[in-house]
Amino acid sequence: MHLIRGIHNLKPVHRGCALTIGNFDGLHLGHQALLRLLNKIADKSQLKSCMMSFDPLPHEYFAGGLDRPRLMNTRDKLIALADYSPTLCPDYVLLMKFNRALSSMTAVEFIEQILVEKLAIRALVIGDDFQFGRDRRGNLELLQEYAAKYDFEVDALDTHHMDKLRISSTRIREALMNADMESCKNMLGRDYQICGRVAHGDKRGRTIGFPTANIHLHRPSTPLQGVYSVTMHSGTLGAVKGIANVGYRPTVEGDHIRIEVHLFDFDRDIYGENVCIAFHQRIRDELKFESFEALKNQIQIDSQKAREFHGLTNH
Repeated sequence: MHLIRGIHNLKPVHRGCALTIGNFDGLHLGHQALLRLLNKIADKSQLKSCMMSFDPLPHEYFAGGLDRPRLMNTRDKLIALADYSPTLCPDYVLLMKFNRALSSMTAVEFIEQILVEKLAIRALVIGDDFQFGRDRRGNLELLQEYAAKYDFEVDALDTHHMDKLRISSTRIREALMNADMESCKNMLGRDYQICGRVAHGDKRGRTIGFPTANIHLHRPSTPLQGVYSVTMHSGTLGAVKGIANVGYRPTVEGDHIRIEVHLFDFDRDIYGENVCIAFHQRIRDELKFESFEALKNQIQIDSQKAREFHGLTNH
């Protein structure tokens, strides 16, 4: 998989591809079905496959950054794509900067200037509810009209459903906020995870017997907050079970959101390690405690619950 940052970085080799377009926030089962169809069509026609996505996402741009939290930042998305099998992972990811110029393009301008002139697409794979262009005037019917004019194929995939409801990033976000981790996992096809680099923290956890790996999120908000049973994993770590707090750490008056992970039966220096944290079960809300002793007692209770979830004996 090759990342192309911006339309200005397109090269002749990228032209003539099979393309899909979307936010792909969460890369849920509906997104995976779209990518699977994209690669199937690309392979059949001996084309390279390309996934076009955006940063910021269009709804973030229009809301001025004060919108619903993403399921994934761009780095998480690329990590997840790279982990997919060849039937899912596209050859190229074209990351478009969603800005004033792009947002003001009409649907026809987007087709003619981006899809035809810049990319010279041979095939386009979209969801059946795909809308694009200024005021979201572009749709499947318009794409089919211009596909005939410019000689490219358009394939639309039916919306994915679970329990008779449409699988969507919004629905997954709501499941996470309501601590419905099972529904979230069913819609994603995997546990929800967040990735990042282990950074130095204030080391207060060590003073109460619960050292933590600190991951700074570099995002204003997340769709989950509280204490969870988790698994941290990386290529060098393998998979290590533990417990995590996601939030602002009100007991110490923290001013930015971070993940603090206490790993069970683990004692290694992992500063600087790139890791991913898979979230399994929500144990409780994030709380403010009157003292470190009260916090320590609660962490002991939380850790016992997480150990039971993981099937670990208590230490």
